[in-house]
Amino acid sequence: MGVPSLRVVATGLWRACGAWSRRLGPPRFSLAPMAQNLEVPVSVRAKEEQDKKAWSLQGRVRVWEKTEQKAKKLKSDEDEGQSRKLPKRKVVLLLAYSGKGYHGMQRNVRSSRFRTIEDDLVSALVQSGCIPESHGEDMKKMSFQRCARTDKGVSAVGQVVSLKVWLIEDILEKINNHLPSHIRILGLKRVTGGFNSKNRCDARTYCYMLPTFAFAHKDRDMQDESFRLSAETLQRVNELLACFRGTHNFHNFTSQKGPQEPSARRYILEMRCGEPFVRDGLEFAVITVKGQSFMTHQIRKMVGLVVAIMRGHAPESLLEHSWGPTKVDVPKAPGLGLVLERVHFDRYNQRFGGDGLHEPLDWVAEEGAIAAFKECHIFPSIIDTERRERSMAQWLSTLPAHNFSASALAVADGDTKAPSPLGGSEEGEGDTD
Repeated sequence: MGVPSLRVVATGLWRACGAWSRRLGPPRFSLAPMAQNLEVPVSVRAKEEQDKKAWSLQGRVRVWEKTEQKAKKLKSDEDEGQSRKLPKRKVVLLLAYSGKGYHGMQRNVRSSRFRTIEDDLVSALVQSGCIPESHGEDMKKMSFQRCARTDKGVSAVGQVVSLKVWLIEDILEKINNHLPSHIRILGLKRVTGGFNSKNRCDARTYCYMLPTFAFAHKDRDMQDESFRLSAETLQRVNELLACFRGTHNFHNFTSQKGPQEPSARRYILEMRCGEPFVRDGLEFAVITVKGQSFMTHQIRKMVGLVVAIMRGHAPESLLEHSWGPTKVDVPKAPGLGLVLERVHFDRYNQRFGGDGLHEPLDWVAEEGAIAAFKECHIFPSIIDTERRERSMAQWLSTLPAHNFSASALAVADGDTKAPSPLGGSEEGEGDTD
Protein backbone atom coordinates (compact mmCIF):
# COMPACT_ATOMS: atom_id res chain seq x y z
CA MET A 1 0.00 0.00 0.00
CA GLY A 2 1.43 3.35 -1.00
CA VAL A 3 1.74 6.41 1.20
CA PRO A 4 -1.19 8.75 0.74
CA SER A 5 -0.43 11.99 -0.97
CA LEU A 6 -0.33 15.27 0.93
CA ARG A 7 -3.44 16.49 -0.97
CA VAL A 8 -5.54 13.49 0.14
CA VAL A 9 -4.48 13.88 3.80
CA ALA A 10 -5.14 17.61 3.77
CA THR A 11 -8.60 17.12 2.25
CA GLY A 12 -9.55 14.61 4.90
CA LEU A 13 -8.36 16.83 7.74
CA TRP A 14 -10.16 19.84 6.30
CA ARG A 15 -13.47 18.00 6.05
CA ALA A 16 -13.16 16.57 9.56
CA CYS A 17 -12.03 19.79 11.21
CA GLY A 18 -14.55 21.84 9.27
CA ALA A 19 -17.42 19.66 10.47
CA TRP A 20 -16.04 19.71 14.06
CA SER A 21 -15.60 23.46 13.99
CA ARG A 22 -19.25 23.93 12.92
CA ARG A 23 -20.40 21.93 15.92
CA LEU A 24 -18.02 23.06 18.66
CA GLY A 25 -16.78 26.43 17.53
CA PRO A 26 -13.77 27.77 15.60
CA PRO A 27 -10.85 25.36 15.12
CA ARG A 28 -7.64 25.84 17.10
CA PHE A 29 -5.66 25.80 13.90
CA SER A 30 -6.48 26.87 10.37
CA LEU A 31 -6.02 25.11 7.11
CA ALA A 32 -7.07 28.11 5.09
CA PRO A 33 -3.86 28.38 3.07
CA MET A 34 -4.07 24.76 2.23
CA ALA A 35 -7.78 24.89 1.50
CA GLN A 36 -7.34 27.80 -0.86
CA ASN A 37 -5.26 25.60 -3.08
CA LEU A 38 -7.91 22.90 -3.17
CA GLU A 39 -10.08 22.71 -6.27
CA VAL A 40 -13.76 21.61 -6.14
CA PRO A 41 -14.85 19.84 -9.30
CA VAL A 42 -16.87 21.98 -11.66
CA SER A 43 -19.57 19.35 -11.97
CA VAL A 44 -20.27 19.46 -8.21
CA ARG A 45 -20.67 23.26 -8.21
CA ALA A 46 -22.91 23.14 -11.25
CA LYS A 47 -25.08 20.51 -9.62
CA GLU A 48 -25.43 22.61 -6.46
CA GLU A 49 -26.45 25.68 -8.51
CA GLN A 50 -29.02 23.62 -10.41
CA ASP A 51 -30.43 22.25 -7.18
CA LYS A 52 -30.72 25.78 -5.73
CA LYS A 53 -32.49 27.01 -8.87
CA ALA A 54 -34.77 23.96 -8.86
CA TRP A 55 -35.75 24.49 -5.23
CA SER A 56 -36.30 28.19 -5.86
CA LEU A 57 -38.46 27.46 -8.91
CA GLN A 58 -40.35 24.78 -7.04
CA GLY A 59 -41.02 27.20 -4.21
CA ARG A 60 -42.34 29.79 -6.64
CA VAL A 61 -44.55 27.17 -8.31
CA ARG A 62 -45.95 26.09 -4.96
CA VAL A 63 -46.69 29.66 -4.01
CA TRP A 64 -48.36 30.25 -7.37
CA GLU A 65 -50.41 27.06 -7.05
CA LYS A 66 -51.61 28.02 -3.60
CA THR A 67 -52.47 31.52 -4.79
CA GLU A 68 -54.38 30.11 -7.76
CA GLN A 69 -56.31 27.66 -5.57
CA LYS A 70 -57.16 30.42 -3.13
CA ALA A 71 -58.32 32.68 -5.95
CA LYS A 72 -60.48 29.91 -7.39
CA LYS A 73 -62.00 29.24 -4.00
CA LEU A 74 -62.79 32.89 -3.44
CA LYS A 75 -64.29 33.17 -6.88
CA SER A 76 -66.51 30.10 -6.54
CA ASP A 77 -67.61 31.08 -3.05
CA GLU A 78 -67.90 34.81 -3.73
CA ASP A 79 -71.50 34.95 -2.56
CA GLU A 80 -70.70 32.85 0.49
CA GLY A 81 -67.81 35.11 1.41
CA GLN A 82 -69.90 38.24 1.13
CA SER A 83 -72.74 36.68 3.10
CA ARG A 84 -70.52 35.94 6.07
CA LYS A 85 -70.43 39.67 6.68
CA LEU A 86 -74.24 39.70 7.03
CA PRO A 87 -76.15 38.27 9.99
CA LYS A 88 -78.04 35.05 9.25
CA ARG A 89 -81.15 34.80 11.37
CA LYS A 90 -84.32 32.73 11.75
CA VAL A 91 -87.36 34.72 10.64
CA VAL A 92 -90.96 34.23 9.62
CA LEU A 93 -92.53 35.80 6.55
CA LEU A 94 -96.21 36.73 6.30
CA LEU A 95 -97.18 35.66 2.79
CA ALA A 96 -100.27 36.58 0.75
CA TYR A 97 -101.06 35.18 -2.69
CA SER A 98 -103.77 34.48 -5.20
CA GLY A 99 -103.64 30.76 -5.93
CA LYS A 100 -105.27 30.87 -9.33
CA GLY A 101 -103.02 29.29 -11.94
CA TYR A 102 -100.83 27.56 -9.34
CA HIS A 103 -100.68 23.90 -8.42
CA GLY A 104 -100.82 24.63 -4.70
CA MET A 105 -98.32 26.05 -2.23
CA GLN A 106 -95.74 23.32 -1.75
CA ARG A 107 -92.79 23.11 -4.10
CA ASN A 108 -91.83 19.84 -5.79
CA VAL A 109 -88.10 20.10 -6.51
CA ARG A 110 -88.09 16.86 -8.49
CA SER A 111 -90.71 18.07 -10.95
CA SER A 112 -91.12 21.39 -12.70
CA ARG A 113 -94.30 20.41 -14.58
CA PHE A 114 -96.60 22.16 -12.15
CA ARG A 115 -95.90 25.70 -11.00
CA THR A 116 -96.33 26.35 -7.28
CA ILE A 117 -96.26 29.40 -5.03
CA GLU A 118 -93.00 28.25 -3.45
CA ASP A 119 -91.33 28.10 -6.88
CA ASP A 120 -91.79 31.85 -7.29
CA LEU A 121 -91.00 32.56 -3.63
CA VAL A 122 -87.68 30.68 -3.58
CA SER A 123 -86.64 32.27 -6.86
CA ALA A 124 -87.28 35.74 -5.39
CA LEU A 125 -85.31 34.90 -2.24
CA VAL A 126 -82.29 33.88 -4.30
CA GLN A 127 -82.46 36.85 -6.69
CA SER A 128 -82.84 39.35 -3.86
CA GLY A 129 -79.72 38.00 -2.13
CA CYS A 130 -81.47 36.66 0.99
CA ILE A 131 -80.26 33.10 0.49
CA PRO A 132 -77.53 31.47 -1.64
CA GLU A 133 -78.50 29.59 -4.77
CA SER A 134 -77.59 26.26 -3.18
CA HIS A 135 -80.25 26.81 -0.51
CA GLY A 136 -82.81 27.37 -3.22
CA GLU A 137 -82.00 23.95 -4.65
CA ASP A 138 -82.08 22.27 -1.24
CA MET A 139 -84.60 24.05 0.98
CA LYS A 140 -83.57 22.08 4.06
CA LYS A 141 -80.35 24.10 4.15
CA MET A 142 -82.33 27.22 5.08
CA SER A 143 -84.63 25.30 7.50
CA PHE A 144 -87.65 26.21 5.36
CA GLN A 145 -91.09 25.24 6.68
CA ARG A 146 -94.57 26.37 5.66
CA CYS A 147 -97.35 26.65 8.19
CA ALA A 148 -99.98 25.14 5.90
CA ARG A 149 -100.10 23.53 2.50
CA THR A 150 -102.79 24.83 0.20
CA ASP A 151 -104.50 22.99 -2.62
CA LYS A 152 -104.51 23.84 -6.32
CA GLY A 153 -106.13 27.23 -6.86
CA VAL A 154 -106.41 28.01 -3.13
CA SER A 155 -105.35 31.51 -2.04
CA ALA A 156 -103.95 32.92 1.21
CA VAL A 157 -103.57 36.22 3.03
CA GLY A 158 -102.15 34.79 6.24
CA GLN A 159 -99.68 32.12 5.20
CA VAL A 160 -96.55 32.01 7.38
CA VAL A 161 -93.22 30.40 6.44
CA SER A 162 -90.13 30.10 8.64
CA LEU A 163 -86.57 30.06 7.31
CA LYS A 164 -83.03 31.35 7.83
CA VAL A 165 -82.04 34.35 5.72
CA TRP A 166 -79.34 37.00 5.47
CA LEU A 167 -80.82 40.19 6.88
CA ILE A 168 -79.99 42.43 3.95
CA GLU A 169 -81.05 46.07 3.86
CA ASP A 170 -84.63 46.73 2.68
CA ILE A 171 -85.21 42.99 2.63
CA LEU A 172 -89.00 43.04 2.09
CA GLU A 173 -88.80 45.53 -0.74
CA LYS A 174 -86.09 43.54 -2.49
CA ILE A 175 -87.98 40.25 -2.20
CA ASN A 176 -91.22 41.77 -3.48
CA ASN A 177 -89.39 43.35 -6.41
CA HIS A 178 -88.74 39.82 -7.70
CA LEU A 179 -92.28 38.54 -7.08
CA PRO A 180 -95.37 38.92 -9.29
CA SER A 181 -97.97 41.37 -8.01
CA HIS A 182 -100.33 38.57 -6.91
CA ILE A 183 -97.72 37.27 -4.43
CA ARG A 184 -96.59 39.63 -1.65
CA ILE A 185 -94.52 39.42 1.51
CA LEU A 186 -96.51 41.59 3.92
CA GLY A 187 -94.41 41.21 7.04
CA LEU A 188 -91.22 39.82 8.59
CA LYS A 189 -90.41 39.05 12.23
CA ARG A 190 -87.48 37.53 14.11
CA VAL A 191 -88.19 34.26 15.90
CA THR A 192 -86.27 31.82 18.08
CA GLY A 193 -83.57 29.71 16.45
CA GLY A 194 -85.53 26.46 16.71
CA PHE A 195 -88.86 27.92 15.53
CA ASN A 196 -90.87 25.75 13.12
CA SER A 197 -93.94 27.42 11.63
CA LYS A 198 -95.81 24.13 11.17
CA ASN A 199 -95.12 22.61 14.59
CA ARG A 200 -95.57 25.87 16.51
CA CYS A 201 -98.95 26.64 14.94
CA ASP A 202 -101.85 26.18 17.38
CA ALA A 203 -104.71 26.74 14.93
CA ARG A 204 -105.55 27.81 11.39
CA THR A 205 -108.41 29.94 10.13
CA TYR A 206 -109.76 29.57 6.59
CA CYS A 207 -112.57 31.38 4.84
CA TYR A 208 -114.66 30.14 1.94
CA MET A 209 -116.32 32.68 -0.35
CA LEU A 210 -119.25 31.44 -2.42
CA PRO A 211 -122.29 32.87 -4.26
CA THR A 212 -125.35 32.62 -2.02
CA PHE A 213 -127.46 30.92 -4.72
CA ALA A 214 -125.55 27.79 -3.63
CA PHE A 215 -127.90 27.66 -0.59
CA ALA A 216 -131.07 27.96 -2.70
CA HIS A 217 -133.33 24.89 -2.96
CA LYS A 218 -132.63 22.57 -5.88
CA ASP A 219 -135.96 23.43 -7.50
CA ARG A 220 -134.73 26.98 -8.08
CA ASP A 221 -132.53 27.96 -11.03
CA MET A 222 -128.95 27.44 -9.87
CA GLN A 223 -127.74 30.35 -11.99
CA ASP A 224 -130.34 32.86 -10.75
CA GLU A 225 -128.21 35.93 -9.97
CA SER A 226 -131.21 37.69 -8.46
CA PHE A 227 -131.23 35.28 -5.50
CA ARG A 228 -130.74 36.94 -2.12
CA LEU A 229 -130.11 35.05 1.10
CA SER A 230 -132.86 35.57 3.67
CA ALA A 231 -132.20 35.91 7.37
CA GLU A 232 -134.03 32.62 8.04
CA THR A 233 -131.92 30.75 5.47
CA LEU A 234 -128.70 32.24 6.85
CA GLN A 235 -129.73 31.14 10.35
CA ARG A 236 -130.29 27.56 9.21
CA VAL A 237 -126.92 27.55 7.43
CA ASN A 238 -125.22 28.63 10.65
CA GLU A 239 -127.08 25.98 12.64
CA LEU A 240 -125.67 23.31 10.34
CA LEU A 241 -122.18 24.79 10.41
CA ALA A 242 -122.25 24.93 14.22
CA CYS A 243 -122.64 21.14 14.30
CA PHE A 244 -119.01 20.83 13.21
CA ARG A 245 -117.71 22.45 16.40
CA GLY A 246 -115.79 20.19 18.74
CA THR A 247 -113.86 16.98 18.07
CA HIS A 248 -115.20 14.62 15.42
CA ASN A 249 -114.01 11.78 13.25
CA PHE A 250 -113.63 13.33 9.79
CA HIS A 251 -112.56 10.20 7.89
CA ASN A 252 -115.42 10.79 5.43
CA PHE A 253 -114.15 14.31 4.72
CA THR A 254 -110.80 13.31 3.29
CA SER A 255 -109.19 10.50 1.31
CA GLN A 256 -107.15 7.52 2.41
CA LYS A 257 -108.31 7.71 6.03
CA GLY A 258 -110.15 4.92 7.82
CA PRO A 259 -112.59 5.39 10.70
CA GLN A 260 -110.16 3.75 13.13
CA GLU A 261 -107.23 6.05 12.38
CA PRO A 262 -106.54 8.49 15.25
CA SER A 263 -105.36 11.16 12.81
CA ALA A 264 -108.88 11.38 11.37
CA ARG A 265 -110.09 13.04 14.58
CA ARG A 266 -109.88 16.84 14.33
CA TYR A 267 -110.94 19.67 16.60
CA ILE A 268 -113.00 22.54 15.16
CA LEU A 269 -113.15 25.70 17.28
CA GLU A 270 -115.53 27.81 15.17
CA MET A 271 -117.48 27.66 11.89
CA ARG A 272 -120.05 30.21 10.78
CA CYS A 273 -121.31 32.14 7.74
CA GLY A 274 -121.17 35.93 7.71
CA GLU A 275 -123.65 38.43 6.37
CA PRO A 276 -124.05 38.36 2.58
CA PHE A 277 -122.83 41.19 0.33
CA VAL A 278 -123.27 42.05 -3.35
CA ARG A 279 -120.44 42.40 -5.84
CA ASP A 280 -121.07 43.17 -9.52
CA GLY A 281 -124.75 42.29 -9.11
CA LEU A 282 -124.03 38.86 -7.62
CA GLU A 283 -124.53 38.12 -3.92
CA PHE A 284 -121.74 36.37 -2.00
CA ALA A 285 -121.18 35.17 1.55
CA VAL A 286 -118.06 34.09 3.42
CA ILE A 287 -117.90 31.00 5.64
CA THR A 288 -115.16 31.16 8.29
CA VAL A 289 -113.78 28.04 9.96
CA LYS A 290 -111.09 27.82 12.65
CA GLY A 291 -109.54 24.53 13.69
CA GLN A 292 -106.36 23.09 15.11
CA SER A 293 -105.55 21.45 11.77
CA PHE A 294 -107.27 20.20 8.64
CA MET A 295 -106.85 17.18 6.42
CA THR A 296 -106.85 16.93 2.65
CA HIS A 297 -110.06 18.47 1.23
CA GLN A 298 -111.69 18.54 4.69
CA ILE A 299 -112.97 22.14 4.54
CA ARG A 300 -114.27 21.86 1.00
CA LYS A 301 -116.19 18.70 1.93
CA MET A 302 -117.58 20.30 5.08
CA VAL A 303 -118.94 23.13 2.93
CA GLY A 304 -120.07 20.67 0.26
CA LEU A 305 -122.16 18.60 2.64
CA VAL A 306 -123.89 21.67 4.13
CA VAL A 307 -124.71 22.94 0.62
CA ALA A 308 -126.09 19.50 -0.35
CA ILE A 309 -128.33 19.52 2.74
CA MET A 310 -129.48 23.11 2.16
CA ARG A 311 -130.41 22.35 -1.44
CA GLY A 312 -132.42 19.27 -0.43
CA HIS A 313 -130.17 16.61 -1.97
CA ALA A 314 -129.11 15.05 1.34
CA PRO A 315 -130.96 14.60 4.64
CA GLU A 316 -129.81 16.68 7.61
CA SER A 317 -129.21 13.50 9.62
CA LEU A 318 -126.43 12.54 7.21
CA LEU A 319 -124.17 15.20 8.75
CA GLU A 320 -124.05 13.55 12.17
CA HIS A 321 -123.79 10.07 10.67
CA SER A 322 -120.79 11.14 8.61
CA TRP A 323 -118.68 11.12 11.80
CA GLY A 324 -119.49 7.47 12.44
CA PRO A 325 -117.77 4.37 11.03
CA THR A 326 -120.07 4.19 8.00
CA LYS A 327 -118.71 5.24 4.60
CA VAL A 328 -120.70 8.32 3.56
CA ASP A 329 -120.72 10.01 0.17
CA VAL A 330 -119.61 13.61 0.88
CA PRO A 331 -119.33 16.02 -2.09
CA LYS A 332 -116.31 18.33 -2.38
CA ALA A 333 -117.02 22.00 -3.10
CA PRO A 334 -114.82 23.85 -5.65
CA GLY A 335 -111.46 25.12 -4.48
CA LEU A 336 -111.88 28.59 -6.00
CA GLY A 337 -113.34 30.32 -2.94
CA LEU A 338 -111.03 28.85 -0.29
CA VAL A 339 -108.55 31.24 1.35
CA LEU A 340 -106.09 30.69 4.20
CA GLU A 341 -107.04 33.64 6.39
CA ARG A 342 -104.78 33.40 9.42
CA VAL A 343 -102.52 31.08 11.41
CA HIS A 344 -102.33 31.28 15.19
CA PHE A 345 -99.32 31.01 17.52
CA ASP A 346 -100.92 31.58 20.93
CA ARG A 347 -98.57 29.39 23.01
CA TYR A 348 -95.48 30.80 21.30
CA ASN A 349 -96.69 34.35 21.94
CA GLN A 350 -97.30 33.60 25.61
CA ARG A 351 -93.79 32.27 26.07
CA PHE A 352 -91.70 34.51 23.81
CA GLY A 353 -93.93 37.40 22.72
CA GLY A 354 -93.14 39.47 25.80
CA ASP A 355 -89.53 38.47 26.49
CA GLY A 356 -88.17 41.74 25.11
CA LEU A 357 -86.25 39.96 22.34
CA HIS A 358 -89.01 38.65 20.07
CA GLU A 359 -92.22 40.15 18.74
CA PRO A 360 -95.58 38.38 19.15
CA LEU A 361 -96.75 36.76 15.94
CA ASP A 362 -100.11 38.52 15.78
CA TRP A 363 -99.63 40.73 12.66
CA VAL A 364 -101.77 43.57 14.03
CA ALA A 365 -99.70 46.18 12.21
CA GLU A 366 -100.22 44.33 8.91
CA GLU A 367 -104.05 44.21 9.09
CA GLY A 368 -104.39 47.10 6.65
CA ALA A 369 -102.09 45.48 4.08
CA ILE A 370 -103.93 42.16 4.46
CA ALA A 371 -107.33 43.77 3.84
CA ALA A 372 -105.98 45.72 0.87
CA PHE A 373 -104.51 42.58 -0.71
CA LYS A 374 -107.83 40.74 -0.38
CA GLU A 375 -109.72 43.59 -2.00
CA CYS A 376 -107.17 43.97 -4.78
CA HIS A 377 -106.26 40.36 -5.64
CA ILE A 378 -108.34 37.73 -3.81
CA PHE A 379 -111.98 38.80 -4.03
CA PRO A 380 -111.78 40.16 -7.62
CA SER A 381 -110.15 36.92 -8.77
CA ILE A 382 -112.87 34.79 -7.15
CA ILE A 383 -115.70 36.96 -8.49
CA ASP A 384 -114.26 37.25 -11.99
CA THR A 385 -113.51 33.52 -12.25
CA GLU A 386 -116.96 32.61 -10.92
CA ARG A 387 -118.61 34.81 -13.51
CA ARG A 388 -116.54 33.53 -16.40
CA GLU A 389 -116.17 29.85 -15.52
CA ARG A 390 -119.36 29.35 -13.46
CA SER A 391 -117.48 26.90 -11.24
CA MET A 392 -120.09 26.86 -8.45
CA ALA A 393 -123.02 26.52 -10.84
CA GLN A 394 -121.32 23.67 -12.66
CA TRP A 395 -120.51 21.91 -9.40
CA LEU A 396 -124.08 22.28 -8.18
CA SER A 397 -125.25 20.50 -11.33
CA THR A 398 -123.25 17.40 -10.28
CA LEU A 399 -124.91 17.03 -6.85
CA PRO A 400 -127.85 14.91 -8.12
CA ALA A 401 -125.34 12.31 -9.32
CA HIS A 402 -124.15 11.68 -5.76
CA ASN A 403 -125.78 8.71 -4.08
CA PHE A 404 -126.94 10.35 -0.85
CA SER A 405 -129.89 8.01 -0.51
CA ALA A 406 -127.59 4.97 -0.61
CA SER A 407 -125.44 6.54 2.09
CA ALA A 408 -128.50 7.20 4.26
CA LEU A 409 -129.78 3.66 3.67
CA ALA A 410 -126.39 2.20 4.57
CA VAL A 411 -126.45 4.19 7.80
CA ALA A 412 -129.89 2.81 8.65
CA ASP A 413 -128.81 -0.77 7.85
CA GLY A 414 -125.48 -0.48 9.66
CA ASP A 415 -123.47 -1.09 6.46
CA THR A 416 -120.00 0.51 6.62
CA LYS A 417 -119.34 0.35 2.88
CA ALA A 418 -121.64 2.68 1.03
CA PRO A 419 -121.15 3.12 -2.75
CA SER A 420 -118.55 5.66 -3.84
CA PRO A 421 -119.76 8.79 -5.68
CA LEU A 422 -120.25 8.39 -9.42
CA GLY A 423 -119.04 4.80 -9.15
CA GLY A 424 -115.44 5.99 -8.60
CA SER A 425 -113.05 6.20 -5.70
CA GLU A 426 -111.34 9.04 -3.89
CA GLU A 427 -108.26 7.00 -3.10
CA GLY A 428 -105.00 8.51 -4.27
CA GLU A 429 -105.94 12.19 -4.02
CA GLY A 430 -103.22 14.13 -2.24
CA ASP A 431 -103.95 17.84 -2.39
CA THR A 432 -104.39 19.81 0.81
CA ASP A 433 -106.80 22.54 1.83
